[in-house]
Amino acid sequence: MRIGIAGCGRIAERGYVPAALTTPGVEIAGFADLDRERLDRCRQLWAQGDAEAPGFADAGSMLEAVALDLLVVAAPAGQHLALAAEAAAAGVRSLVEKPPAADLEGARRLASLDPPPLFAFNRRFLQGDELREAIPAEGWLELDLELRFRREAWGAHQAHDEALLDAGIHLIDLACNLTGAAPIAVRQAKIEHERAELELELSRGRARIHCATDRSHREQVSVSDRSGKTLARSTWGGIRSRLSGLLGRPDPLVLSLRRQLEAVGVSLTEPPHLLLRQGHPHRLATAADGVAAMAVVEAARRSAELGGAEVTVAPVTEAAA
Repeated sequence: MRIGIAGCGRIAERGYVPAALTTPGVEIAGFADLDRERLDRCRQLWAQGDAEAPGFADAGSMLEAVALDLLVVAAPAGQHLALAAEAAAAGVRSLVEKPPAADLEGARRLASLDPPPLFAFNRRFLQGDELREAIPAEGWLELDLELRFRREAWGAHQAHDEALLDAGIHLIDLACNLTGAAPIAVRQAKIEHERAELELELSRGRARIHCATDRSHREQVSVSDRSGKTLARSTWGGIRSRLSGLLGRPDPLVLSLRRQLEAVGVSLTEPPHLLLRQGHPHRLATAADGVAAMAVVEAARRSAELGGAEVTVAPVTEAAA
């Protein structure tokens, strides 16, 4: 699978390049970024694997110059639609980093592209892979999800999205994916730039979501049944992650992106109509999943404006599903 990366920020540098270097059958065929320093840094990292890839000032030039199977859109959210549209016009599927867009309308416009993009909700390939088999296919579920990290430790070059978009969007998607349930309503939402919390009602359960971008790294997911019995639990961050690094175990970000790239490679051999469905067998987030997650974000914003009142989540339209 020949991929191009549009946007050479931290997620490319710390995530996609190391993941591609350790994923058999994946080749980075080009990088695109206006910033020459960031562009060259990613090209040099890729060259450490005894391979080279050209650099371009923009994605359009890369799409014209090299043959790609996939365009990874790793630029800030405001550029996602334009980049994915360029890829679609060239007949190339895109994998769009989170958040899908700045708002619900942007996510819907992304979903209308042909071919529709996939979305990089990589926690499906970390906590999702850990917990999925322990969760029953039927019955009411109670979920508690937390994701926190210090934004300055990540060192993003440009993007400084609010916590709800930067971290909360992962938990929203993970709650829907683990339960296989549609979002119904949001209540008790509190949103600040660096912190957010909300309660998400699902068609078969309830998820309590907490996120922060100004606290030490920790990721926790707990799933219980109606009686309160714990069915599955996952914890990342803190001492566990530091010990894993000292023991030479894979970085969780790189591990999840490697699994995601493997899943994309398999999906590209399947009929396009299969990718339009939620619950794709390879766990990839589809256009409909991106719209659903952004619909929850919009409902959470409205709930916070109303002092935590319950707000119904806009349903995913047939065009996005």
